[in-house]
Amino acid sequence: MTRQTQDPASTPSNSPIRTTVRVIGMTCGHCTAAVRATLSQLPGVIDVDVQRADGAVTIRSNVALDPSSIGDAFAAAGYEMTP
Repeated sequence: MTRQTQDPASTPSNSPIRTTVRVIGMTCGHCTAAVRATLSQLPGVIDVDVQRADGAVTIRSNVALDPSSIGDAFAAAGYEMTP
């Protein structure tokens, strides 16, 4: 499931969009780094927060991200986004 929300701490005219997804298959720090590096390459991404323990990945971007692009990025890194 992909959820996108405006960042309430930012100015309304230039608010980053937070997209939170879940990923399966991360088991170590290398996995976390690989997911972060791959998602950081998507156009418009500002930063990526990966929580390996619960599989939550929060992406802050300055554009709305296409869920299929996010899924493709996970697949390229060797992981799968949960439905």
